[in-house]
Amino acid sequence: MNFVFISPQFPKDYWNFCDRLAKNGATVLGIGDSPYDSLDENLKRALTEYYFVPNLGDYDQVFRAVAFFSFKYGKIDWLESNNEFWLEQDARLRTDFHITTGEQYADIGRIKRKSSMKKYYAEAGVPTARLHKVSTIEAAREFIGLVGYPVIVKPDTGVGATDTYKLKSEEDLQWFFNNLPQVPYVMEEFITGNIYSYDAILDSNSEPLMESMTVWPPSIMDIVIKHLDLTYYTAATVDENLRRLGRATVKSFGVKSRFVHLEFFRLTQAKPGLGEVGDFVGLEVNMRPAGGYTPDMMNYAHSMDVYQIWADMVTTNRRIQPENGNDCCCAYAGQRDEFEYVHSHEDILARYGGNIVMCERMPEMMVPQMGNRMYTVKLPDPQAVEEFIAFVTTRK
Repeated sequence: MNFVFISPQFPKDYWNFCDRLAKNGATVLGIGDSPYDSLDENLKRALTEYYFVPNLGDYDQVFRAVAFFSFKYGKIDWLESNNEFWLEQDARLRTDFHITTGEQYADIGRIKRKSSMKKYYAEAGVPTARLHKVSTIEAAREFIGLVGYPVIVKPDTGVGATDTYKLKSEEDLQWFFNNLPQVPYVMEEFITGNIYSYDAILDSNSEPLMESMTVWPPSIMDIVIKHLDLTYYTAATVDENLRRLGRATVKSFGVKSRFVHLEFFRLTQAKPGLGEVGDFVGLEVNMRPAGGYTPDMMNYAHSMDVYQIWADMVTTNRRIQPENGNDCCCAYAGQRDEFEYVHSHEDILARYGGNIVMCERMPEMMVPQMGNRMYTVKLPDPQAVEEFIAFVTTRK
């Protein structure tokens, strides 16, 4: 099997995907914008060959790289980045090289454009916030007349919380239209709730080989704008209602042979037409693994190897790794250098040293969302998670 992995060096833990593929006998061919000498040694060992391109965003450069691999190694069986930023380009490359084991370019819009997702949620029986495609300020006022302030505006194909705004008044609305970026935007009614994700690895029939649930803060946007500390955790079990909605959603979207990350609101305030407190409401689908170190957190929470499960899905279309039932919570808490905290680094190590599974400085590009320093721990239950978060993030 010839597998082309786009940007295998970022995020840095993605070398694990390549490593497991290589161990399963695949020929792993990397294309990235980092010089070969800068690659992690683990990644170098996993790759059969690496093709450096100065700009991954230049389609012609990446096309030529895939063409070179195709000429040298024969038919490309799989091509993937597992990275939200490159999903559309991945699909275009698959289509151009007749690689059928993944999303095709003509169909990518349904999983990239937020405005296109609503139809598939509805078919799955999953309620979602009302949405308006931003056009004129008059049309926006009409939509707000229906749903009320505040509203959320974000790029139709945006990644994460980038260029997302919460509009609370007519003044905010006028500011937004005076500074409207030249990309398609959508406007959604505001929902009060926490974010839960349904994470899964799907086989070729859209059946889950692995399922996990992670509990996120209500707003990554607020974390970035207000310089809050990021805290979240992977739960020991998946809520059965979330499991049901997650499975229905992937079936409706027709997604298969992928690692997926589906986000839902869990209402903390009842919303007419959407649900009562505790109900789940669809937010958006992300047809790639959760960001940051979340795949590793799933491993720690469930005593498994999601990278191996994914590689087994690619090479055998089944899960080989058994479930052992040794489940717990895995929690992340970040700190920012600009603030002083009640408990020092030494205090945290003294109290949680036996639970810590990861502790490191974050790359500069991830600091706005994740903080400068992170602590990740294994804990028995949500109450212990709350105590840990308070201990790490309470500021002076």
